[in-house]
Amino acid sequence: MKIGILETGFVPDEMQDEFKSYPVMFKKMLGSVDPSLEFQSWSVLIDQFPDSIRDADAWVITGSKHGVYENLPWMIRLQAMLRDIVAADIPVFGVCFGHQILAAALGGTVVKSDKGWGIGVHEYKLAQNTPKWVEDAPATMKLNAFHQDQVVKLPETASVWASSEFCPYAGLNYGDRAASIQPHPEFSFEYENALLQARRGELIPEDVAEIAEESMKNPVDGNSFARWIVAFLKGERHIRAA
Repeated sequence: MKIGILETGFVPDEMQDEFKSYPVMFKKMLGSVDPSLEFQSWSVLIDQFPDSIRDADAWVITGSKHGVYENLPWMIRLQAMLRDIVAADIPVFGVCFGHQILAAALGGTVVKSDKGWGIGVHEYKLAQNTPKWVEDAPATMKLNAFHQDQVVKLPETASVWASSEFCPYAGLNYGDRAASIQPHPEFSFEYENALLQARRGELIPEDVAEIAEESMKNPVDGNSFARWIVAFLKGERHIRAA
C-alpha cells in the first residue's frame, strides 16, 4: 500500500539535520506499525503536487506554520485536491494544519484562536461513539500539541470524536474515508521540546512555555495513535468488545 504525504510545512532550517522533515516523521511513525507500507511525499507548499489523486492509495496532510486563512494559492489548490480525494472515496487523514485545511476544504472555518497557544502534552476526551478504526478506544488520550489556530465552525459532514476544553473540535471524522486530529501524534518529545525552546520568548510567552514544559513530563499515546492511523488508512474496522 502506498501512502502519499502532502507536505504543507518545513521543519525549521536549524533543526533539519537532526529531525529532517515532517514526511520523515510520518514515515517513521506509520512504518513502525506496518513495515510493508510504501511512501511518497509532495511539498505542496512550494507547489509540488501529485499528477493525480490516484498517485497514492491513501493520503496524509502534515502540519505547517501557516494559517489556512492566509488563502495562499497553494492552499486553494490543496483544498480543491482534498475535495476531489473525499469525493473519490480515497482515505485522507490530516494532522494540525492538515486537520484545519481539510475542515476548511469541506466547508468549515479556521481562525487564530483567542485562547492563544496550545503547546505541550494535552489530554483529549474521546466520544463514546468513536470511529470504527479506533481500536479499544480509551476514555481519553494524551498527545503533543503545538498550535494557535483552531477549527471553530464544523463542516456539515463532520462529527467530533476527540475534544478538550482548550480545543473542542480536536478530532473530526467525515464518514469512513476522511478524518483528522489537531495535535501531533508524529512529534517526539525531542522535537516538541526543541521547537518549544527555539520559539520561547520570541513567539511563545515564557509563562506558556513553562506550562508546556511541565505538561511534557506526561507520557503520550503516540504508539496507539499510530496504529489507529494505519487502521484508518487501510480501511480496517475493529470489532468492539461488548
